[in-house]
Amino acid sequence: MNKPDFIIIGAMKSATSTLHAQLAMQPSIFMTTPKEPNYFSDDSEYALGEEWYDSLFKDAKPDDLCGESSTHYTKFPDYPLTLERMAKRLKSPKLIYVMRHPIDRLISHYIHQWSQNLFKCDINQAIDRYDELTAYSCYAQQLKPYFEQYGYENVLPVFTESLRVNPQKELQRVADFIGYRQPVFWQDEILEQNVSSQRVRTFKGYDWIIESRLMTVLRRTLIPKSLRNRVKKTLTMTKRPDIDQVHYAKLTALFNRDLEELGAMLDIQLNCDNYKKVTGEIELNWSEAYWEKQ
Repeated sequence: MNKPDFIIIGAMKSATSTLHAQLAMQPSIFMTTPKEPNYFSDDSEYALGEEWYDSLFKDAKPDDLCGESSTHYTKFPDYPLTLERMAKRLKSPKLIYVMRHPIDRLISHYIHQWSQNLFKCDINQAIDRYDELTAYSCYAQQLKPYFEQYGYENVLPVFTESLRVNPQKELQRVADFIGYRQPVFWQDEILEQNVSSQRVRTFKGYDWIIESRLMTVLRRTLIPKSLRNRVKKTLTMTKRPDIDQVHYAKLTALFNRDLEELGAMLDIQLNCDNYKKVTGEIELNWSEAYWEKQ
């Protein structure tokens, strides 16, 4: 078995879950459960072996196009063996990379890690402490290893902003890229995945204490609502994290350097200021002229 046919390789917090869900709704496209097997990136998953990975696609029909979506695949340098492992298994997969405004992605990344109780400081301290926040938003740098291994023609650039403005058109672009020959239809009833205006911080025993039906009944029976609300407030991020001016300026300078390189690959001028307008209004593909010079 030489599956998958295509992979959504990232970026984290850029609507990859939404795209995964939309593709899964199309006839003759099979998407894995779990959405993110992280097989090529994570040592623990890779150790499960090829039979385990193959089993993720066992329910696919013979003519189905098969895909998975693992954002760990574009988390260099934290998962350095990803591409080496992938190249041993997949000779020419179609790779889809979804990009979001780099600062918005960083903020959403921070909220996710905060809610998982992995980041316990404010966002400005986190920017100084955790390189992953900036590294995963440097899209040109994350893509370079894939271009070197598979060529630019096997990587499709997709932008979160365009998915929101022209979802049907972008889904069709993805379908054409992976070689899907049937009509595709964006399902509006599928809510945007992994989106929340409020985040609740998890803790040890969270699933049992908060999510179990028994504990829910006991809490509501034995604990006054006013006390429950106070506890919930301490665990909930109700306000979008605020990046101070100093850190914002540093981030803008850093990301503009990466976006300048990404823009050259796309034959456009791209920076933090024009990112949302440009990526939301123009269909962007790699510039053949750029690659001919490389």
